[in-house]
Amino acid sequence: MQKKTASATSLVAALMALLAVIAMGAWWYFSSPASPQPDAMAVDRSALIRPHSPSEGRSDAPVVIVEFFDPACGTCRQFYPMVKQLMAEHPDRIRLVMRYAPFHKGSDKVVAVLEAARRQGRFWQALEALFEGQDDWASNHTAKVDLAWKYLNGIGLNMEQVAFDMTAPDLQQALAQDLRDANTLGVSQTPEYFVNGLPLPSFGFPQLQQLVAQELAKAR
Repeated sequence: MQKKTASATSLVAALMALLAVIAMGAWWYFSSPASPQPDAMAVDRSALIRPHSPSEGRSDAPVVIVEFFDPACGTCRQFYPMVKQLMAEHPDRIRLVMRYAPFHKGSDKVVAVLEAARRQGRFWQALEALFEGQDDWASNHTAKVDLAWKYLNGIGLNMEQVAFDMTAPDLQQALAQDLRDANTLGVSQTPEYFVNGLPLPSFGFPQLQQLVAQELAKAR
């Protein structure tokens, strides 16, 4: 009988010791400061805007939309007027910055045209003219710059200068920088938007509107 009592006592003591260890571990886990978690929304902000990036809107606007686009992208053309309308609804509070992401075959040459037009102060006029004629010069995921030239007539461009600037080494370096930045930021399709450095949680214009509204609310 004494043996059984001693065994039972030892078992109880062992269980109590085990419970004490578990309790101590739980206390340590819940009382220890949480390890910092990486921000899933954070991006490399140094890759968002470059000195050559075309922009529209006040430089001190509280909300900055950075758009990576391809002039041959049909969705980019579709979203462009909606983004401009969003800016019009919040005058002086949104700045739009455009970045080149020529993912379609042949788009690099069209992007070179746009950058050359920017150097003459005609980027936005050239962009809108090319979007207007996109169905003609871009088809089957291929851009044909030879068919795009005619849409640039009448917007005040020196076309000879455009042709010359398209091959300038510094222009090509600027385009290469945009592609490197797109890669750094994980841009794999167009249009891709960042609002005050934050990527969209999922693709869509309502998502862009919501993120812009969120950032505008923070600035009030």
